[in-house]
Amino acid sequence: MITKLRPVSTAPLPCKICGAEAALFGVVDFAKHCNEARSRRLPLLGTPVYYRRCQLCGFLFTDAFDDWSEANFKADIYNDGYIEFDPDYREARPTSCAKLVQDLFGARKAELRVLDYGGGDGLLSATLRGSGFLEAQTFDPFVADFARPPQEKFDIVTCFETLEHMPDPMAGIAAIVSSTKEAGLVLFSTLVQPPDFEMHGVNWWYVGPRNGHVSIFSRAALVGAGSTTAIRPLPSTTICTWPSARCPSSPGIC
Repeated sequence: MITKLRPVSTAPLPCKICGAEAALFGVVDFAKHCNEARSRRLPLLGTPVYYRRCQLCGFLFTDAFDDWSEANFKADIYNDGYIEFDPDYREARPTSCAKLVQDLFGARKAELRVLDYGGGDGLLSATLRGSGFLEAQTFDPFVADFARPPQEKFDIVTCFETLEHMPDPMAGIAAIVSSTKEAGLVLFSTLVQPPDFEMHGVNWWYVGPRNGHVSIFSRAALVGAGSTTAIRPLPSTTICTWPSARCPSSPGIC
């Protein structure tokens, strides 16, 4: 039995990005996760999770977990079983993302301070420190060793596969920006809805409440989130940046 979810309302709610009406769009069981193609499907729990989609910007979200505390998320989602549903979380993703940061910014690593926001067990930051970056820290509210919010500002803030986990994405993005120097850069990744998303609906593999995927962006929603926080996402496939003068010239990134 999981923590009680917020009761669903059939009335449209304001979009969490742009404020326009977001009607009910689809429903999945809490047990749906993002690794079903490579792993097993869990037995249904009989706990429906309703998602809404904004009629204006296309942002897909659920408010089912909006009353949960961090302790609830740690108990029912980010627990010892989480690795089964996101097997790249512990090593493969932080290792590949550290290589990306090294490839992009390695020439200036001795002068750059990096924060990995939502960085899990800290492997990405440890890898960057080991490769010679001036400083690399991790923040993740669900990992005890890294749960203290950053108190300083950084040249680069990385945020890989984190935005989709935010029940309040605008507050989360604002926190990321507040940790970035004025001349700094935010480098992030999140999958955006594909062109044929309406055909897939909430059956799209990336919609997975057991993974904590509660906020699924469209490209328009990403642009809207950036404009509201006075930053501008640049177009790419899965990697995007909120840019500054530090942004290197790299195809697909800037």
